[in-house]
Amino acid sequence: MCGIVGAVANRNVVSTLIEGLSRLEYRGYDSAGIAVLNGSGIERVRAVGRVAAMTDKANECKLSGFVGIGHTRWATHGGVTESNAHPHVSKGEIAVVHNGIIENHDEQRTRLKALGYEFTSQTDTEVIAHLIHHYHSQGLALLAATQKAVAELTGAFAISVISVKEPEHMITARLGCPLLIGLGEGENFIASDVSAVLSVTRKVIYLEDGDVAEIRRDGVTIYGRDGNTVERKIHLSDVSLASMELGPYAHFMQKEIHEQPKALTDTIEALIDDNSFSPALFGDAASAVFNQVDSILILAAGTSYYAALTAKYWLESIAQLPTNVEIASEYRYRLSVPNPRQLIVTISQSGETLDTMEALKHAKSLGQTLTLAICNVQESAIPRASQLIFYTRAGAEIGVASTKAFTTQLVALFTLAATLAKQRGLLSVADEQEHLSALRQLAGSVQHALNLEPQIREWAKRFANKQHALFLGRGIHYPIALEGALKLKEISYIHAEAYPAGELKHGPLALVDSDMPVVVIAPNDALLEKVKSNMQEVKARGGELFVFADSDSHFTESEGVHVIRTPRHVGVLSPILHTIPVQLLAYHAALLKGTDVDKPRNLAKSVTVE
Repeated sequence: MCGIVGAVANRNVVSTLIEGLSRLEYRGYDSAGIAVLNGSGIERVRAVGRVAAMTDKANECKLSGFVGIGHTRWATHGGVTESNAHPHVSKGEIAVVHNGIIENHDEQRTRLKALGYEFTSQTDTEVIAHLIHHYHSQGLALLAATQKAVAELTGAFAISVISVKEPEHMITARLGCPLLIGLGEGENFIASDVSAVLSVTRKVIYLEDGDVAEIRRDGVTIYGRDGNTVERKIHLSDVSLASMELGPYAHFMQKEIHEQPKALTDTIEALIDDNSFSPALFGDAASAVFNQVDSILILAAGTSYYAALTAKYWLESIAQLPTNVEIASEYRYRLSVPNPRQLIVTISQSGETLDTMEALKHAKSLGQTLTLAICNVQESAIPRASQLIFYTRAGAEIGVASTKAFTTQLVALFTLAATLAKQRGLLSVADEQEHLSALRQLAGSVQHALNLEPQIREWAKRFANKQHALFLGRGIHYPIALEGALKLKEISYIHAEAYPAGELKHGPLALVDSDMPVVVIAPNDALLEKVKSNMQEVKARGGELFVFADSDSHFTESEGVHVIRTPRHVGVLSPILHTIPVQLLAYHAALLKGTDVDKPRNLAKSVTVE
């Protein structure tokens, strides 16, 4: 959940490092720092807060160097202080930046203190710097010292190291956390994310677990887990710099909410062009894999977990396959009953979510080898570890609160349900064409929902001064209520919870009063009358209702009951449509409260720690 960037060049790399960190700031924004080699040793600048604060300090001291590393931090070990900010330096000779968690840092700290090393931070990262220095000072080259040090570390990490004694290159290594190499002309780079190097190169190599690489001006050499040199594929990134810019929008979250019609269209393009739910959408081996499947287990975290809960309804009703959904961070720490015919589906926007990656590894270790990844980032770790892949085409998502990634995940999961149903002989030709038609119309319906923004902005005024909110939904729309509550609390800091509306009378109703707004997802489906009955329970206790209804739901506004009508009911894809209003409500409530919409406190985008 931190960002790393590094460069080796024949020019001053400070501006490149700063630009890279600015693009990585969504991964962590508690503090930032840069260290460079410039002939007079290691020069370092660090600052608490955003990259801009560190940039001001770098400009003041005219920081300059041909080799450098930078870091933007999301605090894990140790508070948000300058002494805990990266890069960390050992004996003035080794500088290190690190993303991840070193689980045996206490043991290593005790050992290194006995060797005479003094610690100036509370971080686990400083252990890495001192350990590499220890081996480097014994005569090992920086590469060998790094290889020896990382072999003694337990946990997950992406690191980059520079040394005063070897100023012509840097060493980088990864295990469990994302790291890539950017290839330039007479200069080369490393980064946590391709966005950090797009201004200097589009040619990238994604390092694999256990890789250690030497980065020089004239090339790179990569060593695998066994210490032997390996070749890794060079990719040409198709991410555009324009997609990383705000354009006419005030925030990335606003931009990404409004990009959903295009993101959805791009994601469904392949199956619409083929006019068919084909297993080939999930990979060449998909047909053979799907023939073996007798049940499904979905592993995910955060917003992706709510997408999985929604998919359970589709997979069981359309494909008639028993489906379980588990929070990834819980699944791997309990005894479960493995089933080799169960399809393991992992969902991750970044493809690097550590909890989800480790859950996938655990499932495979139990003999569950039928695996499918749904992901938004090409060549990321989770797809590489999976048998089948479906890439969503949401484009770059910078805002910490996921929006277009969520709705494109839902499209992918619906496609999976329909494809499995067809493979199992449960989808008639008429039903297939009906589902395809619904997908074709989805982007237009979402655009109509976006047009409700002025009305939702007015609603937000009633939420901004509240301390709590309750979200209600039934059936397949209950996960959308969960997602709406998550969005509101993570960016506006209003405490929000979601419940199945039928559970209201079993406890949550005790909380309802005139100071707790109650948001209701009320589409015109088979459960509508049940939802209306639950709303009466709220109204009878003096609660104020905010109802997202379809245009044909026949709701009327009254005292304490506010209604916004979304476009007509879109049938089985209704959860996707009803996601848009709750995203907009959270966004506008946060605006009115003056919170940092794109970078909410205590959170970061890519969660690569447990």
